Amino acid sequence: MAFRKALKQTAVIGGGAVATLFGLSQLMEYRKTQTRLAHVTAEAELRVPFADEFPSRRAQLAALQSTEEFDVLVVGGGATGAGCALDAVTRNLKTALVERNDFSSGTSSRSTKLIHGGVRYLQKAIMQLDYEQYMMVKEALRERANLLEIAPHLSAPLPIMLPVYKWWQLPYFWVGIKMYDLVAGIQNLKSSYVLSKTKALEHFPMLKKDKLVGAIVYYDGQHNDARMNLAIALSSARYGAAVANYTEVVRLLKTTDPQSGKEKVCGARCRDVITGQEFDVKAKCVINATGPFTDSLRKMDNKESNNICQPSAGVHIVIPGYYSPDNMGLLDPSTSDGRVIFFLPWEKMTIAGTTDSPTSVTAHPIPGEDDINFILREIRNYLSPDVEVRRGDVLAAWSGIRPLVTDPNSKDTQSICRNHIVSISDSGLVTIAGGKWTTYRSMAEETLDAAVEAHGLSAEPCKTAGLMLEGAKGWTPTLYIRLVQDYGLENEVAQHLASTYGGKAFDVAKMAQVTGQRWPIVGKRLVSEFPYIEGEVLYAMKEYACTAIDVMARRTRLGFLNVQAADEALPRIVQIMGKELDWSEEQKTTQLEAARKFLYLEMGYRSRSEQLTKTSEINLDNQEVARYKKRFHNFDKESKGFITTVDVQQVLESINVHIDENALHEILNEVDLNKNGQVEIDEFMQLMSAVKKGQVSDSRLAMLMKTAEETLNKRGPVTVDRSGGGF
Repeated sequence: MAFRKALKQTAVIGGGAVATLFGLSQLMEYRKTQTRLAHVTAEAELRVPFADEFPSRRAQLAALQSTEEFDVLVVGGGATGAGCALDAVTRNLKTALVERNDFSSGTSSRSTKLIHGGVRYLQKAIMQLDYEQYMMVKEALRERANLLEIAPHLSAPLPIMLPVYKWWQLPYFWVGIKMYDLVAGIQNLKSSYVLSKTKALEHFPMLKKDKLVGAIVYYDGQHNDARMNLAIALSSARYGAAVANYTEVVRLLKTTDPQSGKEKVCGARCRDVITGQEFDVKAKCVINATGPFTDSLRKMDNKESNNICQPSAGVHIVIPGYYSPDNMGLLDPSTSDGRVIFFLPWEKMTIAGTTDSPTSVTAHPIPGEDDINFILREIRNYLSPDVEVRRGDVLAAWSGIRPLVTDPNSKDTQSICRNHIVSISDSGLVTIAGGKWTTYRSMAEETLDAAVEAHGLSAEPCKTAGLMLEGAKGWTPTLYIRLVQDYGLENEVAQHLASTYGGKAFDVAKMAQVTGQRWPIVGKRLVSEFPYIEGEVLYAMKEYACTAIDVMARRTRLGFLNVQAADEALPRIVQIMGKELDWSEEQKTTQLEAARKFLYLEMGYRSRSEQLTKTSEINLDNQEVARYKKRFHNFDKESKGFITTVDVQQVLESINVHIDENALHEILNEVDLNKNGQVEIDEFMQLMSAVKKGQVSDSRLAMLMKTAEETLNKRGPVTVDRSGGGF
């Protein structure tokens, strides 16, 4: 009866004839089609001033300075700020956006990479009969569907497994997940389903099988967060917004309202971070979309403003892709301290997180060793004992600051707002704070609605629902095949370009260099194990990349995937950018040092390197000590107590293996803890102990010496005519 009643109500809303003819499922599809047609019509009406090419950053700065007055000035280039700029410019408002760092340099690039409604929020909504949380989930699920539609190259549905280890939990979790499907309604991605223990292990063979009852699989979305943020910002630039990264607000400009006699915000004094030049940007309305730095701008407006941001740090780690299936995530709904941990495939690696702990606001959050180890412990609880979860397998780690907020209009200023807030100060500063990545578009719509009303702006209705983002047009799932056929790119590189740039991938391919090899014809990689190519560095500068960090971390995602690989790619990135931007040698050195500092502190390189230090304990038994001493003495034939590149080179030549001298220096330098150009036996023992404990993995020196020893013991010297010359 309930189903019939719902169908009847739907028929009344959608037209009785249509509902009768098609039925409920057909009606849903019909409505989706009608919505898409409406979006296409709205999009066709939009003016696109820069359809062919973006204006340069210099031109954007000139527009900021020369425009007499903007309707809207957005401060902040994260997902919310970029969303506000896109919303404003497509309402035919004269729009500007400034960001003091790079687009998506903060929280928006350091997320869990999920586009989701929030299963745990729905659980709380049901258990606590909380209507506000229920509506928050419903809104997020609607926005999830929209984001997957408007950027199909950057996002996709992802099945996520919820393993069940107690029989009573199976119906409990099943009902909850089915409610999640139900709340999504016509925006549901795919129906959730139950797996037996056998099927669960087939899908996720790394899973701990002991006491496993079965599993439930549901669907959420996943995306490339930094590239998504950039696509939103670039889309606003396409439609005519003046957007500039590395442009900070020094102070807010104010004027006195002749009618009320009160001060009103009328723009901002800005500074080009790169050149130091300062200039004024006038605007009828200023929007504060600065995330964790919300209070800083609020205090520029009014020094007496109370802090509303309560920052929380979330740490994520990246480990090798073999820890998870290619297309199946995992949700730990209740960790040892009651938090939720996601374990997801991402960019052919595995991402795990997040933690949630109070922190101070900083532009450079650092992942803590305690948080990294907490995530590793939780992973071990769910993976098979056959899979050794090693600290040394952490390839990158980062911390993102989530800007939880209190409502400034609430009497209870200590209560955290579960969703987002839009507030307008007495001087007219519009602040949007809180919320989540998935709902950036609806947050921007609400913000612009409030700004239009408060400032009496002449604006059209919101047009961003269904508005395709940069790269979405022209993308198809098989686009990469054309890239392979037309340009001679490697299959993996072509797939990467298609899923990163969408329809703009052809523009990147045109910039790819000829390799000089039979195959691939074009596309020199920055590092061998990742599909990022040198042509992307050139294209990144068209996308307003100004520093090596911009390219390494946000135009490509190399810095987030593997800090050592990123470090290897840096010199070439700096070289390409330096030639294009005419950097001096001093500027190149500065860029290189800044990027390495970023990797060391913010991407977990320091935590990784601290696993092997001069004070590391040696934890080896007598047999292991004897075995490793013997291995060391194969190279230290003169019993000096240390080895150098010369010693290693001699042994390798004796078995006809050739390694570049610079590469050998790098290999020994990883273990040379006191940096004296040689590896002492104590340093070698510390290395082998760290390898044993899992603190260090993929040590090139350890692997090289082990392989060389095995060759010497089993085969003896290899003649030149039998050797392939490789290692």
